[in-house]
Parts: sequence; structure tokens; C-alpha cells
Amino acid sequence: MADQTPEFEGHEADAAPSAEPPAPAARRIRRDPASGAIATVVSVLATIVGLILLAWLVLFVTKGRFLKHTFERIASSQMQREVRVAGDFQFYFNIINLKFLAEGLTVSNPRWASKRNFFASQLIDTQVATIPWIFGTRRINWLDLDKGAIDLEWDAQGRRNTWTFGDPNAPGKPLDLPVIRRAAITGTTLRYRDPKMQLNADVGFETIRARNTAFAGDIRFSGRGSLRDRAFTLNGGLLSPNETLAGGRNRMTLHAEAGPTVMDVSGTLPGATELEGADLRVAVRGPNIARLFDFLGVATPDTRAYRITSQLTKAGEEWRFTRMQGRFGDSDLAGRMTISMPADRLKIDADLNSRVVDIVDIGPFIGYDPNRIAAQGAAGAIEQVNGTPRLLPDAPLRIESIRGFDAHVDYAVRTIRGRNIPISNVGLTLDLDRSLLKLSPLTFDMAGGHLTSDISINARVRPVVTEYDVRLATTPMGRLLAGWGVEESGTSGTLRARVQMRGLGDTVRESLATSNGRIAIVIPAGSFWTRNIQLSELDVGLFIQKMFEGKLKEPVQINCGLIAFTVRDGIATADPILIDTRKNVMLGRGGFSFRDESLHLGFRADSKRFSLFAGQSPVGVNGYFAKPGFDVISPELLARAGIGLGLLAAVAPPAAILAFVDPGDAKAAACGPVLAGARASAMRDTKGRARDDVGREGERIRGN
Repeated sequence: MADQTPEFEGHEADAAPSAEPPAPAARRIRRDPASGAIATVVSVLATIVGLILLAWLVLFVTKGRFLKHTFERIASSQMQREVRVAGDFQFYFNIINLKFLAEGLTVSNPRWASKRNFFASQLIDTQVATIPWIFGTRRINWLDLDKGAIDLEWDAQGRRNTWTFGDPNAPGKPLDLPVIRRAAITGTTLRYRDPKMQLNADVGFETIRARNTAFAGDIRFSGRGSLRDRAFTLNGGLLSPNETLAGGRNRMTLHAEAGPTVMDVSGTLPGATELEGADLRVAVRGPNIARLFDFLGVATPDTRAYRITSQLTKAGEEWRFTRMQGRFGDSDLAGRMTISMPADRLKIDADLNSRVVDIVDIGPFIGYDPNRIAAQGAAGAIEQVNGTPRLLPDAPLRIESIRGFDAHVDYAVRTIRGRNIPISNVGLTLDLDRSLLKLSPLTFDMAGGHLTSDISINARVRPVVTEYDVRLATTPMGRLLAGWGVEESGTSGTLRARVQMRGLGDTVRESLATSNGRIAIVIPAGSFWTRNIQLSELDVGLFIQKMFEGKLKEPVQINCGLIAFTVRDGIATADPILIDTRKNVMLGRGGFSFRDESLHLGFRADSKRFSLFAGQSPVGVNGYFAKPGFDVISPELLARAGIGLGLLAAVAPPAAILAFVDPGDAKAAACGPVLAGARASAMRDTKGRARDDVGREGERIRGN
């Protein structure tokens, strides 16, 4: 046992180490999932960058020439036009910016266009700023264009154009050029056609090369064209392209002539094709400003010779003409104007003012020829039609022209220069909204009174509908009629008036010749003093008596008066004419015609007191607006004279006088209905009885 124990123990000693845990092996590495993802992304990005660099390198080495047919196919598909490159082709990134070169590049036009290609060139070589283009700023750093031909054309309806790519039936968009920082252009032409505006233009461009290492010199252009069958020429240039390259501004000039209309533009541009923020000065002159606005398809009234200067800049869709100064005829003009095209529709917004406007220069606004009026005076407004004089203007509203634009114009005039009627402080607000033209309000001060009017011309319908509402506030007659011999001193009488009519037609003459409505002039109590006042009262006997007594200048005391007409189909009938004075009651019948401008009026005065030599016969007003006639010796007066002569022969001289005696039984008027401007049917005498001696509503006169 003793011998075995040590052996046993020895074995245990040997076994003990084996019972201990084995030595640890190398520990297993645990990877972080995030780190793995980052590594994957980095690997992918590195691969992409590598591929991009490889593609860039391939493109840079090959100049992208192998993409020629791919470019033609994709460009043709996107534009829905045939795009072809006849010669060399390059398309690659020159470091960062995109380099494009094509020899014999052509881009076809849509089938409706009159020319085969929209664009063709012998060579186009350009570099495009890539990063700005990605963020929406289309910028071309430089452009070489040799023997280019560009065709800009609208279709006959003005709906489609050649520079709107994609669907050939899509509405045309405005021309939006990229910013070109510098350019060299040789032998290049631009063709523009707009059948709707009747505008054609052909312009050529040529760069005058500079010496040494400068990029290029002036870019000159010149051309010709026609607008509504009126030829024009233009020329100009970009004078400092190297300043633009260095961060400066490009000086630009333009001179254009269309017959006697001349326009000069000078100033600076931010870039060769960059008009945004341009600082330009415009000077234009000519015989008629309407011809100038024809370039925009905008209808304006004719004017006499004009000259206008202004500053011009472009901001977004707006062309802003500011600090305008100039003259038209013998009138001055200043203010500002903005021309824009929101929603593809031209809009004019203007705030204009004049210190003095000559009354001759107002003629075109209602259809008169200002040059004729300036040369002939009032006679220049009269036309002879079939041997009869016509005064109302017959110039048609340019309906087709006003359909193409909208406008809002505020116009203020301090003084109207005229001979007889003092007019000042004119205020006009003009609104044109899709062929609905409103002059509302049109206001001015006149001879101490104030006129307010609202005129609406609706050209949305045919025939054109015109509505007139003119209101004259209380106005001193002495100042109003001073030019016709009325003495201001001693004339305290006033008048107020209103005209409400509605007519059809696109000229002033037509709208009045078909009009319906009412005209009323109310005369409150006051005195009226003029050399021929007794003729106005139409008491011929009293006039002669006073003439021999030397008492012509004696004021007439007016109690109340109303001169009113009802207008139906262009025929105005007295409704009523009634003026009550201290001594007489003046009555009128008949009327006038807007159709042929004829006058058929008769006046008589019934004395309120005994008058020995009162003829008591109507005095007629006949003829035409442009040439009125007065018939003082009327048939009634001649008949009474015959009776007098018969009595003279049969009895005795005193008996002949009886035929001219006025017993003085005129009915004094109740002034309430008169001052209210009521119709004839509402007229009463001072005892409240209906009058049977005034023109009745519905009484008509002859008219063509």
C-alpha cells in the first residue's frame, strides 16, 4: 500500500495539470454594423466616383464623339424635331463645365412653319456652366457661332411658335434666351415672322474681331423688316464684350427707323443676352405715337408729332419705362409705364401726367384728325358727306387691336389750353379688361364747376355697346359762357346737367346715332347778362325797344329753367324746354338728330306783361350741328305782318299795331318739377295745373 500510494499520488500529480483549462485561443473579432455600412457606402461611392472619373476621362479623351448618334436620337425625341449633325461632334466636360461642338448642326421646324429648319449652322462651339444650369440658371460662358441661321416664327393664329419644343400643337411660350457671357458671331442671320402682328424682320450679326489676345470686339447687327406693310430698318451693336468677361457691363446701342418714326436705345447690359437689370435710355420721335405702339400690337389714339425720352430696364416679366419726359403736339407728357406679359397676355400699366394739354391734341381721343384741326381750326373737324356738313367723328374703335392686350392707365392734366371753355384738373382712369374699356371716372373742373363722367365701351359683343353717364355739378354760367359774349359781372345764374345714354356701334357717330337716353340741363334762379339777352328771350319787340332805348345790358332775372331731351334711336325730342324769367316764359319744341346731325328747333317767348312790339312767333334753329341756321323772320311772323298790313290799308295806322300786341298772359312755371329735371308730363304752372304748352314726351322730329 505504501508503495502504491506514491505511485497513485504521482499519477495525480501528473494528471493535475491536464485538469486545468487549456490555454485560451486567439479571441474572435466582433464587427460594428454601422462601420460595415459606412464601409459599404464608401466603397460604392468610390466605385461611382471612379466610374464618373472613368467616364469623364473617356469623354475628355474621346471628346464624346462617339455620342453623336445618341445625341441626335435623344434630342430628336425630346424636341419632337429632327436634329442632325453633319460633321464633327464633341460633347464632354472640360473640367467641370460642359463643352459642346457641332459642325453642320440642324434642328428642323414643325411642319406648319414656312421654313424647313429652326436652326442651322456651319459651326457652333460653346461652353455651358454646368452647376448653375442644374440649379435653374441657364448660363453660357462663351459661344462661337459661324454662319448660323435662326428662324423665329409664329403661326397664322398667333398660337404656336417655332421655339417651343415638344408637342407641335402646344401653345407657344415666350422666347427665353440663356445668359451668354461672351460671344463671337460671324455670318449669322435671324429671321422673325408674326403673321398676326403682320411683322417680318431679317437681322444679320457679325463680330468685329479684336487684336492680340482679346476674345472679340464689337458685335454688330443690322437688318430690315416690315410692320403692317410699313418698312423699317435697324442697326446697332454690343460694344464692350471684354468688359462683360471681366465682370463689367456690356454697352449696347440700337437705332431703328420706320419711315419718320425714329428710336434710339443706348446703355448697358449685364451680359450679351442678359436684359434683366439693364440700364438703358430710350429716345423716340415721330409724327404719330400710335404708329410706335403698333409694334406691340397695342391700339392707342393718334397724336400729332411727338418726342419722348425715358429710362428702361427689365425686371422679371416687366419692361419698366421710368422718368418719361416729352411732348406730343403742343402738349407735354411725363410719368412712367410698365409693359408686361403675365399669363401670356400683354398688360400695360401707366401713370402719366401733363402740365398743359392743348385742346387740339385732345381731338384724336374722340376720333378727330389733330393735324387737320391744327391747320384749319374748328373747320378741320367738319367733313362733307353728300353735300351736308358732318361734325361727329367717324374713326372706328380698333376692336381687333384692343383684344390682344389689357391696360390700366391713370392720367392727370393740370390745364387744358382752349379759347372759350376753361378746363383744368383733369383726372382719367382707363381700364381695359379683355375688350371691355372703361373711362371711369373721367373728371375735370370747368368754369368753376366740376364734371364727372363714367363711360363704358363693351367690345366683347358685336355691335359694340357704349354707355355714357356724364354729370356736371352746379357751374356759374358767367364763366362757362364768357367766350360767347356773356358778361361775368352781373351774371349770377348757374346750371347743372346730366347725360345718360346707351348706343351701339364702334364709332362715336354710330353709338350716338343709335342711342337711347336723356339729356337734361337745369337752371336754378339767378341773373343772366349779355348784350343779346333779348334775342335769347326771343321777345323781338322788347329787344328792338331796348335797342332804341340803349338798354341792351340789363340782366335778365331767371326764376328756373330746364332744357331737356328724350333720345330714342338717335333722335332727341324736347322734353321739355322751359325757362321762366321775371318777364317771360320761354318755350321750345322740336329737337335734333344724331343720325344726320340736323337741327329742328323752335323757340318762342310769352310775355308775362303787356308788350307792344312782341312778334310772338317762334324763332327757328335749323341746319346742322356743324352749320346751324336761325330763322327769326318765321312764317308765323310774316303772316301776322300781312294781317297788320291789311288792317293798315283797311282801317288806320293804329289798327296795324294790334297784330303785334302781346297781351302778356304767359303762365308762370312751378319751379319744383323744373329744378328736378322732370319730363314734360310733370310740368305745372304756379297754380298746380298741368301745362299744355311744353314739348310732350314722345314728340318726335324727322331724322334720317
